[in-house]
Amino acid sequence: MSEPGYLRIGELARRTGASPELLRAWERRYGLLRPTRSQGGFRLYTAADEERIGRMREYLARGVAAAEAARLAVGAETQGPGAGPTVPVVPTPETTAAALAPLQAAARELAGALDRFDEEQAHAILDRLLAAYRIETILRGLLLPYLHDLGERWARREVSVAQEHFASNLLRGRLLGLARGWGQGHGLAAVLACLPGEQHDLGLIAFGLAMYRRGWRIIYLGPDTPIATVGQATESVAAELVVLAGTVPELFAAHADGIAGLARRLTVALGGVGATAELATRTGARLLDQDPVSAAESLDRALPGSRQIGAP
Repeated sequence: MSEPGYLRIGELARRTGASPELLRAWERRYGLLRPTRSQGGFRLYTAADEERIGRMREYLARGVAAAEAARLAVGAETQGPGAGPTVPVVPTPETTAAALAPLQAAARELAGALDRFDEEQAHAILDRLLAAYRIETILRGLLLPYLHDLGERWARREVSVAQEHFASNLLRGRLLGLARGWGQGHGLAAVLACLPGEQHDLGLIAFGLAMYRRGWRIIYLGPDTPIATVGQATESVAAELVVLAGTVPELFAAHADGIAGLARRLTVALGGVGATAELATRTGARLLDQDPVSAAESLDRALPGSRQIGAP
């Protein structure tokens, strides 16, 4: 167990999206991390280490070399109030496009590997991305657009059912691997579930990862969850938030009374293409009308008591 206020490297890796091996390399090569030692001799890390990792990954995403990115990430702590980093914190549209170019290239590589059922190559591409970018950047800049495009290609019969299932299942497995431990800790609890009859949960998993990175504890119930089961889970964990996802408006309408009942007790948010403003108003719920990562950021800022631990 980590001591209060400190993190073991496994937890630090889960929060930052960087593997323990990569974190050890950054500590050894660049002095990016400054751990203390527990009484048992284990390395323990602080919020300052987590912040330096976040800054380093932002610089890497803008094309800064690793050694320079580490120097800038560490130097930001010593520049004093009001002294901005050498690389702008808020990039211009031009630098944003330049930063996204490697992601777009990786998206094409990934799409090709998945279309060929090349599991090994697909995992290698994802490993490379996770070593260089924050998980939010990968979700928003690559995986969510890819999944949208995959659905469009399937509708146009440009990919087979087998290709769509293979890609979705591989990516779902990777995202759930990143989600290990997201129900632990002492953050506010959010219960996430798909409506009864809804099987598509990749967007909900992406939302959960983004909330977890912002300090929330995620209780994930997954596809096809009865509303009564959602209510029982909220009571068991004293949840502050329920998020219900669906791709068909009729599913939301069929369970409007149950949703309204939940919304009388705690904050309920509705997401997915099936959620509508009219249904949200009628049930007293919030509508999540952005991509899952942006929706998580907006909802977290709007709710009282959130700690935004993993926020950039």
